[in-house]
Amino acid sequence: MDRLEYFLSLLEKSPNNPMVHYSLALEYFNKKDYENSAKHMEEYLQLKEDEGAGYKVLAKCYEEMGQYEKAMKALEEGIEKAIKHNHPSMAEEMRSWLEDLKRLYSF
Repeated sequence: MDRLEYFLSLLEKSPNNPMVHYSLALEYFNKKDYENSAKHMEEYLQLKEDEGAGYKVLAKCYEEMGQYEKAMKALEEGIEKAIKHNHPSMAEEMRSWLEDLKRLYSF
């Protein structure tokens, strides 16, 4: 059983476990399956308050799928959470990325 199968089996047993959704999001992300990664990261973020890292993954998924407005929204939310949880360097990294996206994709 590979990691993806393992986490899918855990999801069947515990569909509301935020860490299972987070783990699935990362597994799908590593396989470049951005649609499924975003789906599970969105579910994770509904179930648990994240400190910022989950929003980075979600933003990258949206960016890879060409959904730039959603990517920017995820980064804005991630910046708020990173600041709230005292992660200034993460907030700054996301702020810089957000500015790049705004320059490239805002109309």
